[in-house]
Amino acid sequence: MFGIDIETIYLAIPLSCLAGALLAGLLGWKIGRVAAHTATIFGVALAFVLSAFVVLPDVLAGNSFNGIVYEWGRSGGIPLEVGFLIDPLTALMMVVVTFVSLMVHIYTIGYMHDDPGYQRFFSYIALFTFSMLMLVMSNNFLQLFFGWEAVGLMSYLLIGFWFTRPTATYAQLKAFLVNRVGDFGFLLGIAAIYMIFGTLDYGAVFAIAPQMAAKTFQVLPGVDWNAITLICILLFIGAMGKSAQVPLHVWLPDSMEGPTPISALIHAATMVTAGIFMVARMSPLYELSETALSVVLVIGALTAFLMGLVGIVQNDIKRVIAYSTLSQLGYMMVALGVSAYSVGIFHLMTHAFFKALLFLAAGSVIIALHHEQDLRKMGGLKRRMPITFITFWIGSLALAGIPPFAGFFSKDMIIESVHQSHLPGSGIAYAAVLTGVFITAFYTFRLLFMTFYGKPRMDEHTLKHVQESPWVVTIPLILLAIPSLLAGFMFIDPLVFGGFFGDSIKVLPAHDVVKEIAGHYDGLGPFIAHGLQSAPFLLAVAGIVLAWFMYVRLPHLPGRVREKVGAIYTLLLRKYFVDEFNNFVFAGGARAIGRLLWKIGDVKLIDGLAVNGTARVIVWLSSVIRHIQTGYVYHYAFAMILGLFLLITFFLHR
Repeated sequence: MFGIDIETIYLAIPLSCLAGALLAGLLGWKIGRVAAHTATIFGVALAFVLSAFVVLPDVLAGNSFNGIVYEWGRSGGIPLEVGFLIDPLTALMMVVVTFVSLMVHIYTIGYMHDDPGYQRFFSYIALFTFSMLMLVMSNNFLQLFFGWEAVGLMSYLLIGFWFTRPTATYAQLKAFLVNRVGDFGFLLGIAAIYMIFGTLDYGAVFAIAPQMAAKTFQVLPGVDWNAITLICILLFIGAMGKSAQVPLHVWLPDSMEGPTPISALIHAATMVTAGIFMVARMSPLYELSETALSVVLVIGALTAFLMGLVGIVQNDIKRVIAYSTLSQLGYMMVALGVSAYSVGIFHLMTHAFFKALLFLAAGSVIIALHHEQDLRKMGGLKRRMPITFITFWIGSLALAGIPPFAGFFSKDMIIESVHQSHLPGSGIAYAAVLTGVFITAFYTFRLLFMTFYGKPRMDEHTLKHVQESPWVVTIPLILLAIPSLLAGFMFIDPLVFGGFFGDSIKVLPAHDVVKEIAGHYDGLGPFIAHGLQSAPFLLAVAGIVLAWFMYVRLPHLPGRVREKVGAIYTLLLRKYFVDEFNNFVFAGGARAIGRLLWKIGDVKLIDGLAVNGTARVIVWLSSVIRHIQTGYVYHYAFAMILGLFLLITFFLHR
């Protein structure tokens, strides 16, 4: 392109985001708001243009790249490198990440308009984008870990952006600690890879992996573990943290304490998709361990089903969408668990569009209602906010899986992939994802109907000032609504059935459920026609109809249902008491151990024995010795004679 080397373009994509972030962060106070957001938006826009119109076409033409960009040191023989692996999987992720990030950047101009931390926020979200790009572009585990930790750090800073709020500070600390649990497993997995393979380079590890399929080693004396299985499970623990899988999901709903733009960025295209991308990238390893695949499958199914149920009872507009994200991440993990990696990434892409749309549309509502987020104080907004209303409908239909919207194609493919699988746990997973369709449709349209239909439930002052959001908010909504409508039927052929990913994803013939489905795929028309007669579509329609009856036609009905199922409602409202369990067992246990160490280690050993004990010994010794100092001359004379006698005796004895 214009004589520029392709490697230079690869470097320019993340560095343009980094440059904008540094400019806004270090000089934002001096250059002002407009220059700060211009710098970051230009950087991300450049990254998107290069990714979508240079890198992706180049990769599709067969020009993949895998090489070292810079070696910045060595430690114990381990090369510390910055390297890029640019293949179809990476290129697709780069386009999705930069496009969604660009929409969020533009949207932020309107949403954060009056915030005193305006320049700082733009710096953070551009850094977030840089971190995610470094993660997806990496060709080695060390750089992967750098990007992994960097997105964790940026999420910490952004969740607690409004640091004067105690709830935001608590949420960012919770996200940080829960992710440290996952990252500990992830780091152990990387260490195990180096111990067994002797390298941290993806290509070298994947090439050697089949030879190591039967290799075992002892974690505990006398217990043999399959090396590949252990590595995959340890890596997946990291994915459970980043992609918020049960039981490491608890941080994600609380991340709603951050501003809405970062909620969209975290939930749609950056942090939570890191785990999905990582498992897909590691497909050459996961394919060698059915045990690890079953773990991924079952954990994903539990997350999809259980978190969807919790979304039904939430009353915060952003938390409903947050639990929807948890559930959809579970769907993606289920796809990865049955080796339908292309389907999982396909759903990641479609989900990025409609989930970013839903979050940003929710933010538009929040702006109009003066930062009110309680669904019980909304209603009747469809005529006052027509653009937000229409785009919210598009996002909701996509999330519910109604054809021809994007979510229909990717979600149906996941369900069918699980149905074709014979992996242990696939039966439970199929029941979970099928039931989840009804749950998803119900809570999604409950959200839509409570927000835009019925009588207004806000106070008169708020109602009088409700109006459509400014163009910097609505333009990103429209631009995200387009792929939320079109992306499914435009990309299902190349991404799922067309061999788009090539060698970037490995699937063993025994696990290739997508190939089984492809044998019955006759094109878009028959696929949609079959979908309209299938159980998932009927369940989705049933969920929508039930939500309409309960929240539009018979708005008193939810209260009666709540009274009838009080115990179940409480269980869901308290999120299965997982937070209470964590606070009692882990947080309470840590405090109890701390108190024990304080009482025994600090009070008794250090203060009591070491410090005060030394003082007591000196006091006792002084009290004994001081009796020698009597002040009488004959006592001293006697002591001198006794000493002289002992001295003479000693010498005579020798």
